[in-house]
Amino acid sequence: MRINCPYCGARCLEEFTYRGDATVKRPESIDESARDAWVDYVYLRDNPAGLHKELWHHGAGCHSWLEVTRNTVTHEIVAVELAAKGR
Repeated sequence: MRINCPYCGARCLEEFTYRGDATVKRPESIDESARDAWVDYVYLRDNPAGLHKELWHHGAGCHSWLEVTRNTVTHEIVAVELAAKGR
């Protein structure tokens, strides 16, 4: 599998590290009332079949954080964008 980094071009998978689901939103509150939201955020993940947005870090290259849209069934990469700040 090759990932097309916006800065470095197409690179081998070994240059990147998978860092998780790009669709998961961190709870805003740290109050006790948000405990269930934090449990869901930390422990519960979907395992989708088909297109999925993932965060990848280009650690052996430009150190960019990327949002990769990948088909989890075929491993085809459909899109690669720079990840939004604040994730």
